[in-house]
Amino acid sequence: MPEPLARHIRLGVVAMLTWAAILSAPVASAKQLTLERLFAAPDISGPTLRSPRISPDGKLVAYLRGSDDDKDRYDLWAYDTVAQQHRRLIDSRALAGGSETVSVEEAARRERQRTAALSGIVDYQFAPDSRTILVPLNGDLYLYDLRAPESKAVRQLTTTAAAETDAKFSPRGRYVSYIREQNLYVTELRSGVETAVTRGGGELVSFGMAEFIAQEEMDRDTGYWWSPDDKRIAVARVDETPVAELERFEIYAENVRVIKQRYPATGAANALVTLGVYTLDGNEVVPIDLGPNQDIYLARVDWFPSADALAVQRQSRNQQTLDLLRADAATGATQTLLTERSATWVPLHHELTFLKRSPRFIWSSVRDGYKHLYLYHNDGTLIRQLTTGDWMVVGDSNERAISALDERAGRVYFMANKATPLERHLYWTELEKAGAEPVRITAGSGWHSVKMAETADLFVDTFSTANTPPQVSLRDQTGALLTTLVANELNANHPYAPYFDEHARPEFGSLRAEDGQTIYYKLIKPRGTSSGKRFPVIVDVYGGPAAQRVQRAWGSLFQQYLAQQGFVVFALDNRGSGFRGTEFESALFHRMGTVEVRDQMKGVEFLRSLPYVDPQRIGIWGWSYGGYMALMCLMQAPEHFAAAAAGAPVTDWRLYDTHYTERYMGTPVDDAAAYEKSDVLNHADQLRGSLLVLHGMADDNVLFTHSTALMKRLQDLQKPFDLMTYPGSKHGLIRQSGTGQHAYSQIERFFKRTLAPVGD
Repeated sequence: MPEPLARHIRLGVVAMLTWAAILSAPVASAKQLTLERLFAAPDISGPTLRSPRISPDGKLVAYLRGSDDDKDRYDLWAYDTVAQQHRRLIDSRALAGGSETVSVEEAARRERQRTAALSGIVDYQFAPDSRTILVPLNGDLYLYDLRAPESKAVRQLTTTAAAETDAKFSPRGRYVSYIREQNLYVTELRSGVETAVTRGGGELVSFGMAEFIAQEEMDRDTGYWWSPDDKRIAVARVDETPVAELERFEIYAENVRVIKQRYPATGAANALVTLGVYTLDGNEVVPIDLGPNQDIYLARVDWFPSADALAVQRQSRNQQTLDLLRADAATGATQTLLTERSATWVPLHHELTFLKRSPRFIWSSVRDGYKHLYLYHNDGTLIRQLTTGDWMVVGDSNERAISALDERAGRVYFMANKATPLERHLYWTELEKAGAEPVRITAGSGWHSVKMAETADLFVDTFSTANTPPQVSLRDQTGALLTTLVANELNANHPYAPYFDEHARPEFGSLRAEDGQTIYYKLIKPRGTSSGKRFPVIVDVYGGPAAQRVQRAWGSLFQQYLAQQGFVVFALDNRGSGFRGTEFESALFHRMGTVEVRDQMKGVEFLRSLPYVDPQRIGIWGWSYGGYMALMCLMQAPEHFAAAAAGAPVTDWRLYDTHYTERYMGTPVDDAAAYEKSDVLNHADQLRGSLLVLHGMADDNVLFTHSTALMKRLQDLQKPFDLMTYPGSKHGLIRQSGTGQHAYSQIERFFKRTLAPVGD
């Protein structure tokens, strides 16, 4: 049945009353935010849960929680749904012996997963029987026995000098598998015997590991997949020999390291990836036939529930075709079950879900212009479309949009932006009824992130709004509250309490792009905008594909900080950004650096119409693609922007990687003109405003070469600019406490100097 309107109203009223009570509560002295406080412990947004997961039996909710004295060091905690108690299972600092070493392989994985700033326990996995939890820490693996006394609960599984990564329980729980020194190993838990499944890994060849492109651009961070019966493992073999080797310098405070990196630049060769099915002793291998063309992407691998075949997703090099193959595990022979095609690109997804009670599967596709769910027979015959409309089924980041499947009830649970692109909610719809209207489960106007139990009878709901930090609850499948896991109430004891009075409530609105499509914005105003004074503006931009900055969610407190420093802060999701459908997202196809800039100009036109905005003092800043956008806006629209801060910017797409760049631009041979037009260096002669460039000197994603090329071009043109480089830092330096705080301080000082806020 449809979600009762009264329930939505009740939750909204509660949030409003909570906020009103906070603002009226006595506060010793209202404070403005400081950068030091934003990065200090405890977390200023209050306590929350990271990576919550419900045990298979539904009795435990495990999660990671930051330490009281170090918000970026995580320990393993759990909530017992029977005893209704929280308890810390593993103290990461105590288990690691006070020190922690992260291997090169694990550091690379964390950089790709954007978790490099974290320490302690950053991942874990329940055993299928819910009795044990697998925990990687300090390069080794540990098992936590939930039935044992606390003093005997932790058992170290590996004690090798080399580190283990990508550890997993087998589906039936008999084994733990992991990668060590580019080979795959399994340990039988009952006997403790370790077996090498592969033996040929080393140097340019690896087994069971996702290659750089798969991790960075394809949301695939593993290279091996267990069969459901624990008898075989599908293993990817990666040979980087075809990939051009480049030498880059990683500049640290104490030395300079020359790194020989196999980096697949757009238009050049990728790694050669093949797939085989291995017995656990590694003595039998069945090669999977991926077709005669080796220049493809191994996008996804799953097993059919029967354990006799693989479901392999094969993407063409130009990404305009995605095939779902059925691969016989005994012979390696493949047949195509279905093919998705697009004139632009076919996006990858995580929604392939097999039913266990009937030979069917759920698939997602954007074939009708929006990402929706489809039900198929296992032979590839379409049964029906399950969802439809001008909205998208969409998960958080690289999470599956399908939250759970209840075959007995005939329901599929999924996340979507059906209510508005600015929110995320949990829905369910009928499996067996064509055209069924999805039923919304989550309430309130805001952003939900959901982790549902495999049994689909309960879920962990992390909910926030633009003015309410994340609150975590455990709910049943109807959305009814079972218990509050983290209340995180904005009361006088909250870490944000001293700053309540200075909090500016974001305003949300929309504009029309030149083609008539709706583009959404967020606006944060400083105090005093009704005084008749005019204020400078900082546009906070990303603007790239598969991303969204404008959300009704607890957002960047750096934006609040800038508003308290006297800036109007503005963010706009231009055409080409994510989760709005193919027409909206494909607007930048072969046109990077054009339509996004024009949409940001629409935002500037709106800003200039506001009576409290000084049109001569508008700046822009962004990181990564946002850094690229900041440069392109400053150079293409010098009459609109007075200053820009560009962090780790792409400056020439010919220097970036294959999968990302070719998806949107083709290769430099395919469309040389598009690459020329998108090249920042070709617009550098138009630079008139002030520019700050920031970049990590060990960045292995957007290579430091992008910034050095820009430096040289600006120097040749006699253009002044400011520069801040970070020795030893990689692409995610903005998220790390030390370098992040320093980078934000540089951005603040730069804009205060170039835009001069009111009162300065």
